[in-house]
Amino acid sequence: MNILIVNHYAGSKYHGMEYRPYYLAKEWVKMGHSVTIAAATYSHIRNQAPLYNGPITTEYIDGIRYVWLKTPYYKGNGVRRVFNIMSFIRKVERYQYDLTKEASPDVVIASSTYPLDIYAAHKIAQQSKAKLIYEVHDLWPLTPIELGGMSRWNPFIVVLQRAEDYAYHVSDRVVSMLPAADSYMINHGLDHKKFAYLPNGIDIEEWNQICNETSSEHRDAIVKMKRSGKFVVGYVGGHGMANALFPLIEAANRLQALPIAIVLIGQGPEKKALQRRALDIGLKNVVFLPAISRKFIPSILSYMDAFFIGWQKKPIYRFGISPNKLMDYLMAGKPVVHAADVGNDAVAESECGISVSPEDPNAIAQAIVGLMQLSESERENMGQRGKSYVLANHDYKVLAKKFLDLMQ
Repeated sequence: MNILIVNHYAGSKYHGMEYRPYYLAKEWVKMGHSVTIAAATYSHIRNQAPLYNGPITTEYIDGIRYVWLKTPYYKGNGVRRVFNIMSFIRKVERYQYDLTKEASPDVVIASSTYPLDIYAAHKIAQQSKAKLIYEVHDLWPLTPIELGGMSRWNPFIVVLQRAEDYAYHVSDRVVSMLPAADSYMINHGLDHKKFAYLPNGIDIEEWNQICNETSSEHRDAIVKMKRSGKFVVGYVGGHGMANALFPLIEAANRLQALPIAIVLIGQGPEKKALQRRALDIGLKNVVFLPAISRKFIPSILSYMDAFFIGWQKKPIYRFGISPNKLMDYLMAGKPVVHAADVGNDAVAESECGISVSPEDPNAIAQAIVGLMQLSESERENMGQRGKSYVLANHDYKVLAKKFLDLMQ
Protein backbone atom coordinates (compact mmCIF):
# COMPACT_ATOMS: atom_id res chain seq x y z
CA MET A 1 0.00 0.00 0.00
CA ASN A 2 1.19 3.53 -0.79
CA ILE A 3 0.45 6.09 1.92
CA LEU A 4 0.76 9.88 1.72
CA ILE A 5 0.67 11.90 4.96
CA VAL A 6 0.17 15.66 4.73
CA ASN A 7 1.33 17.06 8.08
CA HIS A 8 2.67 20.59 8.39
CA TYR A 9 4.55 19.89 11.65
CA ALA A 10 5.78 16.34 11.01
CA GLY A 11 9.25 15.70 12.39
CA SER A 12 11.29 12.67 13.31
CA LYS A 13 13.51 11.43 16.10
CA TYR A 14 16.27 13.48 14.44
CA HIS A 15 14.31 16.73 14.19
CA GLY A 16 12.01 16.61 17.18
CA MET A 17 8.26 16.95 17.40
CA GLU A 18 5.94 16.06 16.17
CA TYR A 19 6.85 12.41 16.37
CA ARG A 20 3.62 10.53 15.62
CA PRO A 21 3.81 10.60 11.76
CA TYR A 22 7.40 9.36 11.88
CA TYR A 23 6.76 6.45 14.26
CA LEU A 24 3.62 5.29 12.47
CA ALA A 25 5.32 5.60 9.07
CA LYS A 26 8.38 3.70 10.29
CA GLU A 27 6.19 0.78 11.34
CA TRP A 28 4.30 0.83 8.03
CA VAL A 29 7.59 0.75 6.13
CA LYS A 30 8.65 -2.28 8.19
CA MET A 31 5.41 -3.97 7.11
CA GLY A 32 6.36 -3.43 3.47
CA HIS A 33 4.32 -0.33 2.68
CA SER A 34 5.57 2.86 1.00
CA VAL A 35 5.13 6.11 2.94
CA THR A 36 5.58 9.74 1.90
CA ILE A 37 5.32 12.58 4.42
CA ALA A 38 4.78 16.14 3.18
CA ALA A 39 5.84 18.65 5.83
CA ALA A 40 6.90 22.29 6.19
CA THR A 41 10.55 23.26 6.50
CA TYR A 42 9.83 25.47 9.51
CA SER A 43 7.85 24.51 12.61
CA HIS A 44 8.03 26.10 16.05
CA ILE A 45 7.90 22.72 17.79
CA ARG A 46 10.97 21.14 16.14
CA ASN A 47 14.39 21.16 17.81
CA GLN A 48 16.23 20.84 14.49
CA ALA A 49 15.05 22.21 11.15
CA PRO A 50 15.51 19.95 8.12
CA LEU A 51 18.07 20.76 5.45
CA TYR A 52 16.46 21.91 2.23
CA ASN A 53 17.42 23.30 -1.14
CA GLY A 54 14.80 25.35 -2.90
CA PRO A 55 11.02 25.36 -2.52
CA ILE A 56 10.74 21.54 -2.44
CA THR A 57 13.29 19.02 -1.17
CA THR A 58 13.07 15.23 -0.96
CA GLU A 59 14.86 13.30 1.78
CA TYR A 60 14.70 9.67 2.88
CA ILE A 61 14.71 9.01 6.64
CA ASP A 62 14.58 5.41 7.90
CA GLY A 63 12.88 4.33 4.69
CA ILE A 64 10.30 7.15 4.80
CA ARG A 65 10.16 9.61 1.91
CA TYR A 66 9.99 13.14 3.33
CA VAL A 67 9.05 15.99 1.03
CA TRP A 68 9.99 19.29 2.69
CA LEU A 69 8.06 22.32 1.44
CA LYS A 70 9.74 25.64 2.13
CA THR A 71 7.82 27.87 4.53
CA PRO A 72 8.78 31.13 6.28
CA TYR A 73 9.95 31.58 9.87
CA TYR A 74 7.49 32.78 12.51
CA LYS A 75 7.40 33.32 16.25
CA GLY A 76 4.34 33.15 18.47
CA ASN A 77 0.74 32.86 17.30
CA GLY A 78 0.38 36.06 15.32
CA VAL A 79 0.01 36.96 11.67
CA ARG A 80 3.36 35.43 10.71
CA ARG A 81 2.21 32.00 11.88
CA VAL A 82 -0.95 32.33 9.79
CA PHE A 83 1.26 33.30 6.84
CA ASN A 84 3.38 30.18 7.47
CA ILE A 85 0.25 27.99 7.48
CA MET A 86 -1.07 29.49 4.26
CA SER A 87 2.35 29.16 2.63
CA PHE A 88 2.39 25.43 3.39
CA ILE A 89 -1.13 24.91 2.06
CA ARG A 90 -0.30 26.74 -1.17
CA LYS A 91 2.87 24.66 -1.57
CA VAL A 92 0.95 21.39 -1.13
CA GLU A 93 -1.47 22.52 -3.84
CA ARG A 94 1.28 23.80 -6.12
CA TYR A 95 3.50 20.72 -5.83
CA GLN A 96 0.83 18.04 -5.60
CA TYR A 97 2.16 16.40 -8.78
CA ASP A 98 5.65 16.16 -7.25
CA LEU A 99 4.14 14.76 -4.05
CA THR A 100 2.20 12.05 -5.81
CA LYS A 101 4.25 11.06 -8.88
CA GLU A 102 6.38 8.68 -6.78
CA ALA A 103 3.90 8.12 -3.97
CA SER A 104 0.93 7.05 -6.17
CA PRO A 105 -1.11 7.02 -2.95
CA ASP A 106 -3.76 4.47 -2.14
CA VAL A 107 -4.46 6.42 1.06
CA VAL A 108 -4.07 10.14 1.78
CA ILE A 109 -3.97 11.25 5.42
CA ALA A 110 -4.61 14.93 6.23
CA SER A 111 -2.95 15.27 9.61
CA SER A 112 -1.93 18.86 10.39
CA THR A 113 -3.18 20.31 13.67
CA TYR A 114 -5.36 22.79 11.79
CA PRO A 115 -7.90 21.50 9.21
CA LEU A 116 -6.97 23.67 6.22
CA ASP A 117 -4.88 20.95 4.56
CA ILE A 118 -8.05 18.91 3.97
CA TYR A 119 -8.79 20.74 0.70
CA ALA A 120 -5.47 19.86 -0.93
CA ALA A 121 -5.52 16.35 0.54
CA HIS A 122 -9.04 15.76 -0.78
CA LYS A 123 -8.03 16.93 -4.26
CA ILE A 124 -4.99 14.62 -4.25
CA ALA A 125 -7.15 11.71 -3.04
CA GLN A 126 -9.70 12.32 -5.80
CA GLN A 127 -7.05 12.50 -8.51
CA SER A 128 -5.30 9.38 -7.18
CA LYS A 129 -8.58 7.55 -6.52
CA ALA A 130 -7.31 7.06 -2.98
CA LYS A 131 -9.07 6.83 0.36
CA LEU A 132 -9.02 10.01 2.44
CA ILE A 133 -8.43 9.95 6.19
CA TYR A 134 -8.68 13.05 8.34
CA GLU A 135 -6.55 12.70 11.49
CA VAL A 136 -7.46 15.01 14.38
CA HIS A 137 -4.78 16.04 16.87
CA ASP A 138 -6.62 18.94 18.49
CA LEU A 139 -10.08 20.25 17.77
CA TRP A 140 -9.49 23.31 15.63
CA PRO A 141 -10.98 25.88 15.63
CA LEU A 142 -12.44 24.99 19.05
CA THR A 143 -8.97 24.95 20.63
CA PRO A 144 -7.99 28.54 19.74
CA ILE A 145 -11.50 29.65 20.74
CA GLU A 146 -11.51 28.00 24.19
CA LEU A 147 -7.78 28.18 24.95
CA GLY A 148 -6.80 31.28 23.01
CA GLY A 149 -9.93 33.33 23.61
CA MET A 150 -10.53 33.99 19.92
CA SER A 151 -13.99 34.96 18.75
CA ARG A 152 -16.05 32.47 16.76
CA TRP A 153 -16.58 35.25 14.25
CA ASN A 154 -12.91 36.03 13.75
CA PRO A 155 -12.39 35.64 9.97
CA PHE A 156 -9.59 33.09 10.48
CA ILE A 157 -11.78 31.05 12.84
CA VAL A 158 -14.66 31.12 10.36
CA VAL A 159 -12.33 29.77 7.65
CA LEU A 160 -11.10 27.02 9.98
CA GLN A 161 -14.66 26.04 10.90
CA ARG A 162 -15.66 25.65 7.27
CA ALA A 163 -12.60 23.47 6.68
CA GLU A 164 -13.33 21.29 9.69
CA ASP A 165 -16.95 20.74 8.65
CA TYR A 166 -15.78 19.99 5.11
CA ALA A 167 -13.29 17.41 6.45
CA TYR A 168 -15.97 15.52 8.35
CA HIS A 169 -18.12 15.44 5.22
CA VAL A 170 -15.59 14.30 2.59
CA SER A 171 -13.30 11.95 4.58
CA ASP A 172 -13.69 8.19 4.40
CA ARG A 173 -12.53 7.86 8.01
CA VAL A 174 -11.79 10.31 10.84
CA VAL A 175 -9.10 9.20 13.27
CA SER A 176 -8.98 11.10 16.55
CA MET A 177 -6.38 11.12 19.33
CA LEU A 178 -9.15 12.38 21.63
CA PRO A 179 -11.40 9.53 22.79
CA ALA A 180 -14.49 11.60 23.54
CA ALA A 181 -14.40 13.88 20.49
CA ASP A 182 -17.01 11.96 18.50
CA SER A 183 -19.95 13.81 20.07
CA TYR A 184 -18.49 17.15 19.00
CA MET A 185 -17.71 15.89 15.51
CA ILE A 186 -21.17 14.43 14.99
CA ASN A 187 -22.63 17.85 15.81
CA HIS A 188 -20.52 19.19 12.95
CA GLY A 189 -21.75 16.69 10.40
CA LEU A 190 -19.64 13.57 10.94
CA ASP A 191 -21.26 10.19 10.31
CA HIS A 192 -20.55 8.34 13.59
CA LYS A 193 -19.55 5.22 11.62
CA LYS A 194 -16.49 7.07 10.31
CA PHE A 195 -15.05 7.81 13.77
CA ALA A 196 -12.09 5.90 15.22
CA TYR A 197 -10.00 6.61 18.31
CA LEU A 198 -6.25 6.02 18.09
CA PRO A 199 -4.10 7.61 20.83
CA ASN A 200 -0.48 8.68 20.77
CA GLY A 201 2.09 6.01 21.51
CA ILE A 202 5.71 5.18 22.08
CA ASP A 203 8.33 3.18 20.19
CA ILE A 204 9.16 0.50 22.74
CA GLU A 205 12.18 -0.84 20.84
CA GLU A 206 13.71 2.61 20.50
CA TRP A 207 13.08 3.37 24.17
CA ASN A 208 14.93 0.23 25.24
CA GLN A 209 17.81 0.92 22.83
CA ILE A 210 18.49 4.46 24.08
CA CYS A 211 18.05 3.88 27.82
CA ASN A 212 21.83 4.18 28.35
CA GLU A 213 22.25 7.45 26.41
CA THR A 214 23.00 10.21 28.91
CA SER A 215 23.25 14.00 28.98
CA SER A 216 25.96 14.66 31.57
CA GLU A 217 24.77 18.21 32.31
CA HIS A 218 21.28 17.09 33.25
CA ARG A 219 22.38 13.88 34.96
CA ASP A 220 24.96 15.63 37.14
CA ALA A 221 22.46 18.27 38.28
CA ILE A 222 19.88 15.67 39.29
CA VAL A 223 22.40 13.34 40.93
CA LYS A 224 23.65 16.25 43.04
CA MET A 225 20.12 16.83 44.34
CA LYS A 226 19.63 13.15 45.05
CA ARG A 227 22.90 12.95 47.00
CA SER A 228 21.75 15.83 49.18
CA GLY A 229 18.69 13.77 50.13
CA LYS A 230 16.14 15.48 47.88
CA PHE A 231 13.00 13.85 46.51
CA VAL A 232 13.20 14.92 42.85
CA VAL A 233 10.04 15.68 40.88
CA GLY A 234 10.65 16.21 37.17
CA TYR A 235 8.91 17.86 34.27
CA VAL A 236 10.26 17.38 30.73
CA GLY A 237 8.56 19.18 27.87
CA GLY A 238 7.34 22.49 26.52
CA HIS A 239 7.10 25.55 28.73
CA GLY A 240 3.94 27.14 27.37
CA MET A 241 0.66 28.39 28.83
CA ALA A 242 -1.09 25.13 27.95
CA ASN A 243 1.42 23.21 30.09
CA ALA A 244 0.14 24.92 33.28
CA LEU A 245 3.53 25.17 34.98
CA PHE A 246 2.90 28.31 37.05
CA PRO A 247 0.83 26.30 39.58
CA LEU A 248 3.81 23.94 39.91
CA ILE A 249 6.04 26.92 40.77
CA GLU A 250 3.51 28.06 43.38
CA ALA A 251 3.37 24.49 44.74
CA ALA A 252 7.17 24.54 45.06
CA ASN A 253 6.85 27.66 47.21
CA ARG A 254 4.71 25.65 49.63
CA LEU A 255 7.31 22.87 49.72
CA GLN A 256 10.43 24.89 50.53
CA ALA A 257 10.71 23.51 54.07
CA LEU A 258 10.74 19.90 52.82
CA PRO A 259 13.54 17.90 51.11
CA ILE A 260 11.88 18.20 47.69
CA ALA A 261 13.36 19.53 44.45
CA ILE A 262 11.45 20.43 41.28
CA VAL A 263 13.36 20.07 38.00
CA LEU A 264 11.96 21.57 34.80
CA ILE A 265 13.66 20.53 31.55
CA GLY A 266 12.73 22.15 28.25
CA GLN A 267 12.08 25.37 26.42
CA GLY A 268 9.04 27.45 25.52
CA PRO A 269 7.51 30.92 25.44
CA GLU A 270 6.76 30.94 29.19
CA LYS A 271 10.15 29.76 30.43
CA LYS A 272 11.56 33.22 31.18
CA ALA A 273 8.38 34.23 33.00
CA LEU A 274 8.54 31.02 35.06
CA GLN A 275 12.16 31.70 35.93
CA ARG A 276 11.32 35.29 36.95
CA ARG A 277 8.50 34.08 39.18
CA ALA A 278 10.76 31.53 40.87
CA LEU A 279 13.37 34.25 41.42
CA ASP A 280 10.83 36.79 42.71
CA ILE A 281 9.58 34.47 45.45
CA GLY A 282 13.07 33.26 46.29
CA LEU A 283 12.69 29.60 45.41
CA LYS A 284 15.73 27.47 46.20
CA ASN A 285 14.06 24.17 45.37
CA VAL A 286 13.39 24.73 41.65
CA VAL A 287 15.95 24.11 38.92
CA PHE A 288 15.51 24.98 35.24
CA LEU A 289 17.54 23.00 32.70
CA PRO A 290 17.69 23.31 28.91
CA ALA A 291 15.81 21.09 26.51
CA ILE A 292 17.39 17.74 25.71
CA SER A 293 17.49 15.45 22.72
CA ARG A 294 14.88 12.72 22.74
CA LYS A 295 17.61 10.08 22.92
CA PHE A 296 18.51 11.29 26.43
CA ILE A 297 15.00 11.25 27.88
CA PRO A 298 14.81 7.62 29.13
CA SER A 299 18.09 7.93 31.01
CA ILE A 300 17.29 11.34 32.52
CA LEU A 301 13.85 10.22 33.67
CA SER A 302 15.40 7.23 35.42
CA TYR A 303 17.19 9.54 37.88
CA MET A 304 13.97 11.19 39.07
CA ASP A 305 11.60 10.00 41.80
CA ALA A 306 8.31 11.23 40.31
CA PHE A 307 6.94 13.38 37.50
CA PHE A 308 4.49 16.21 37.02
CA ILE A 309 2.14 16.95 34.15
CA GLY A 310 -0.51 19.64 34.29
CA TRP A 311 -3.29 21.14 32.22
CA GLN A 312 -5.23 24.37 32.27
CA LYS A 313 -8.71 24.28 33.69
CA LYS A 314 -10.44 24.59 30.33
CA PRO A 315 -13.57 22.90 28.94
CA ILE A 316 -11.74 21.87 25.74
CA TYR A 317 -10.16 18.96 27.64
CA ARG A 318 -13.55 17.34 28.17
CA PHE A 319 -12.95 15.60 24.86
CA GLY A 320 -9.75 13.97 26.12
CA ILE A 321 -5.97 14.30 25.89
CA SER A 322 -3.12 12.32 24.35
CA PRO A 323 0.23 13.84 25.45
CA ASN A 324 3.52 12.32 24.32
CA LYS A 325 5.30 13.25 27.53
CA LEU A 326 2.90 11.17 29.61
CA MET A 327 3.86 8.10 27.56
CA ASP A 328 7.51 8.78 28.43
CA TYR A 329 6.71 9.23 32.11
CA LEU A 330 4.82 5.97 32.33
CA MET A 331 7.51 4.06 30.43
CA ALA A 332 10.05 5.30 32.99
CA GLY A 333 8.18 3.35 35.67
CA LYS A 334 7.85 6.21 38.17
CA PRO A 335 4.68 7.68 39.77
CA VAL A 336 3.03 10.77 38.28
CA VAL A 337 1.24 13.80 39.72
CA HIS A 338 -1.44 14.62 37.15
CA ALA A 339 -3.14 18.00 37.59
CA ALA A 340 -6.05 17.62 35.22
CA ASP A 341 -9.80 17.62 34.65
CA VAL A 342 -9.98 15.73 31.36
CA GLY A 343 -12.09 13.30 29.39
CA ASN A 344 -9.55 10.51 29.85
CA ASP A 345 -7.03 10.13 32.67
CA ALA A 346 -4.42 7.42 32.11
CA VAL A 347 -2.85 8.12 35.50
CA ALA A 348 -6.10 7.46 37.36
CA GLU A 349 -7.05 4.58 35.08
CA SER A 350 -3.75 2.77 35.55
CA GLU A 351 -3.40 3.79 39.23
CA CYS A 352 0.16 4.92 38.60
CA GLY A 353 0.08 8.17 40.55
CA ILE A 354 -2.15 10.86 42.00
CA SER A 355 -4.61 12.94 39.97
CA VAL A 356 -5.64 16.34 41.37
CA SER A 357 -7.57 19.39 40.25
CA PRO A 358 -5.84 21.47 37.57
CA GLU A 359 -4.12 24.76 38.40
CA ASP A 360 -4.36 24.08 42.16
CA PRO A 361 -0.97 24.66 43.84
CA ASN A 362 -2.16 23.32 47.21
CA ALA A 363 -3.42 20.08 45.68
CA ILE A 364 -0.23 19.68 43.64
CA ALA A 365 1.94 20.24 46.71
CA GLN A 366 -0.09 17.74 48.75
CA ALA A 367 0.17 15.12 45.98
CA ILE A 368 3.95 15.52 45.81
CA VAL A 369 4.23 15.13 49.58
CA GLY A 370 1.93 12.12 49.39
CA LEU A 371 4.21 10.39 46.91
CA MET A 372 7.32 11.29 48.90
CA GLN A 373 5.83 9.72 52.04
CA LEU A 374 5.18 6.39 50.32
CA SER A 375 7.74 3.66 50.68
CA GLU A 376 10.09 3.08 47.79
CA SER A 377 8.40 -0.23 47.01
CA GLU A 378 4.97 1.43 46.93
CA ARG A 379 6.23 4.03 44.46
CA GLU A 380 7.85 1.30 42.40
CA ASN A 381 4.57 -0.63 42.23
CA MET A 382 2.78 2.53 41.11
CA GLY A 383 5.34 3.12 38.39
CA GLN A 384 5.20 -0.44 37.13
CA ARG A 385 1.43 -0.21 36.78
CA GLY A 386 1.93 2.79 34.52
CA LYS A 387 4.54 1.03 32.43
CA SER A 388 2.32 -2.02 32.01
CA TYR A 389 -0.51 0.28 30.90
CA VAL A 390 1.67 1.82 28.16
CA LEU A 391 2.91 -1.53 26.92
CA ALA A 392 -0.66 -2.78 26.61
CA ASN A 393 -2.24 0.31 25.05
CA HIS A 394 0.35 2.60 23.44
CA ASP A 395 2.97 0.54 21.61
CA TYR A 396 3.36 2.08 18.13
CA LYS A 397 3.64 -1.40 16.63
CA VAL A 398 0.10 -2.09 17.82
CA LEU A 399 -1.23 1.37 16.93
CA ALA A 400 0.26 1.24 13.42
CA LYS A 401 -1.48 -2.08 12.77
CA LYS A 402 -4.80 -0.70 14.03
CA PHE A 403 -4.42 2.37 11.81
CA LEU A 404 -3.61 0.17 8.83
CA ASP A 405 -6.76 -1.86 9.47
CA LEU A 406 -8.77 1.37 9.30
CA MET A 407 -7.21 2.18 5.92
CA GLN A 408 -8.06 -1.22 4.51
